[in-house]
Amino acid sequence: MARLYLSHGASGSAAGLAPQIAALRRRGVEATAVQLPKGRAERAMPIYLAAAPPSGQTAIGGHSFGGRVASLIAADHAYGALVLLSYPLHPPGGAERWDERTAHWSRISCPVLLLSGDRDPFAKVALLRKAVRRLPSAELIVYPGVGHGIGSIFDEALDQVAAFVKATIG
Repeated sequence: MARLYLSHGASGSAAGLAPQIAALRRRGVEATAVQLPKGRAERAMPIYLAAAPPSGQTAIGGHSFGGRVASLIAADHAYGALVLLSYPLHPPGGAERWDERTAHWSRISCPVLLLSGDRDPFAKVALLRKAVRRLPSAELIVYPGVGHGIGSIFDEALDQVAAFVKATIG
């Protein structure tokens, strides 16, 4: 069965991912939530890495901050797939920071699925499309009218995630 580790956004928790974890399991993905410490992404990396050891049969990812942490790990370790939900490309009003937040993407060798809303204040779509070109193998899905999160498109987004993970790592 396909295995996916997901982590939460900066203000969230692993417990808050319970609906997503349950929905992914119903879709045939062995999903596990990873609790990350608050603070800088670099501080959370060893915690995530210990919870989800690198393997070509493992997918990692997360929402916002959790996705950033997972992407930093995937840049230096071999995983089967990476799932980025509402990637924090830049802080609201700080679009110029997109380059530094994606500088590591060219080192990510596994397939990547990115889901983002076109009204996400943390990711201007035009910049996100430009940044995705840094990834050797990526699919970007943009949801019209959606902000920072998958709440309003929960089932559709998790259908996409489950299909991607199963097609990529089985």
